[in-house]
Amino acid sequence: LEILVTILNENDNPPKFEQQNVTRVVREDTEVNATIVAREVLSASDADLDIIYYELTATVQGTDGYFAIKGVNSPEIYLQKALDYDKFKLTTLLLYARDRPVTSHDPTNTATATINIIIEQADTRAPWFLPCAFLHSDTSVCISSPYSGTINISERATEPLILSPGPIYAIDPDYTINEKIVYSIVGGNTDQVFSVDADTGNLTMNKVVTSPDSFLLQVMATQVNNVRKYSIATVEIKVINKSDYPPRFEKRIYNGTVFTGLALRSFVFQGGEASTPLMITALDDDFPDV
Repeated sequence: LEILVTILNENDNPPKFEQQNVTRVVREDTEVNATIVAREVLSASDADLDIIYYELTATVQGTDGYFAIKGVNSPEIYLQKALDYDKFKLTTLLLYARDRPVTSHDPTNTATATINIIIEQADTRAPWFLPCAFLHSDTSVCISSPYSGTINISERATEPLILSPGPIYAIDPDYTINEKIVYSIVGGNTDQVFSVDADTGNLTMNKVVTSPDSFLLQVMATQVNNVRKYSIATVEIKVINKSDYPPRFEKRIYNGTVFTGLALRSFVFQGGEASTPLMITALDDDFPDV
């Protein structure tokens, strides 16, 4: 008697990943759809020779949707949405491998692999002039105010000019890269009156100015490693008459008289002279005609 025995395969082996922990460093400017982890690295095996079904989830809040797998049977991880270093700098993904579909009611064996993604900041922004203020809640744009200062007519300052709200200064907002910044004047420098130190941004004078004109300089801050990464700030320099003396009041003490019951905005009169309005006046020896 010949007996044919067929051995039925029992689903008693869970899927296995060759690597249960994978770490990848991803540049912020990585193109969308680029492969982050290859299929060969994340493919799971099953001794029961079952078809493997994959699922990917993100464990860090706010990082959903950035990474995805190619398909339910393909564990290759790719970038699904453009990265922003300011939004998050790392995330952890969990890749599940099942030997039954997610919707199956049959007993299922599952394996889990952990993928750590570290975001590396890229050189994506032009320099920022300081001080600056962020545009609403967007920390990727920082708006600076124009610089301003004064010089004396017919006088050449030997020290760097004092500007408001501060000295000319720019930074690389990609702060983990912190590329060196160089400065240059690209507009408004009539007769080459001014120079800017390429390294420090200090503004100095080359010659005197003999007319009461104003200058509206354009100063450019450029990254050394990339001339296409630059920003331009305006610097208004007003030419004024030199002031050696502070203003002074004509008197040290003024005496006035008021009367009860007067309407609002009524005159205060000089003390002892009820018919003469009180006037407080000052003089400046630098400007005798003013």
